[in-house]
Amino acid sequence: MNTRTTTEQNPAPWTVAVLGPGGIGGLVASLLARRGHRVIVVASEPTAKALDARGLTLRSGHFGDGTLSVEAVTELTEPVDLCVVATKETGLAQALQRVPAAALGSGLVLPLLNGFEHVALLRETYPAGQVVPAVIWAESTRTAPGVIEHATPFCRVELARASAPAARTAALGALLEDAGMGGLVREDEAALLWDKLAFLAPFALLTTRHAAPVGTVRSEHREELTSVLEELARLAGAVGVATEASALLARFDGCPEGMRSSMQRDAAAGRPVEIEAVGHALLRQADRSGVSVPALTALVASVAKAHSGS
Repeated sequence: MNTRTTTEQNPAPWTVAVLGPGGIGGLVASLLARRGHRVIVVASEPTAKALDARGLTLRSGHFGDGTLSVEAVTELTEPVDLCVVATKETGLAQALQRVPAAALGSGLVLPLLNGFEHVALLRETYPAGQVVPAVIWAESTRTAPGVIEHATPFCRVELARASAPAARTAALGALLEDAGMGGLVREDEAALLWDKLAFLAPFALLTTRHAAPVGTVRSEHREELTSVLEELARLAGAVGVATEASALLARFDGCPEGMRSSMQRDAAAGRPVEIEAVGHALLRQADRSGVSVPALTALVASVAKAHSGS
């Protein structure tokens, strides 16, 4: 294991709890552990036992392959410098019981979930000044307990300055940058969250509805895609985030043809899908903002009906 070089802004090592060692949580845990940080994975009992027995394995064409030993617990019982929350929205409320606010201490909370409604829940659960809203751009999958497959040639985390102290947010950004995860600190929390959601929601919902990769969606269902993107651009504008439908479409056209969403993989495997965070949250915001979104409404309803029992 490498020992991280001490810097003035971000001294090493940090003690980091990672709640939810799935595709994203396992990737972040692996990259931080490689840099010499103490990583405590908080997981269910079967996953914790698997990590104790076999360690945490990362397979990545970008970062390389390797297995590291990490501490695995079912509940956090000591203060940490940082708690990465990387569960799915479908299990968030239950998972947070594994990290009591009293045990967290003064540690920062870094949520790497889809959507935006989870931020309010975290600020109700922990001191608001310790929650640092963020998004992560990466495709990473847990193929077995403690085994992570990272597929994209990048892993980029962006943070919002929000209510956390500027110096602590900057130090967190430096920590992530050192581990190869970007760590850009942005001023506008809403823009940070909506920049990703405006792409992620149609990508996840359309690939899931049509059980097809993005290349098929943009060629065979382009009219539906453009209608949803136009509605999302109007909705983003209603919450103060300038978004162009043409720019969103260009991002879709630039995606690898075979790219599939994690929602689509969850649906195919019979796992719960994040329809609340990625679909219904947008419809609730549309109602609050008075924005008509018929194409998005039909899309969300279709996915929800097909996978309501997932």
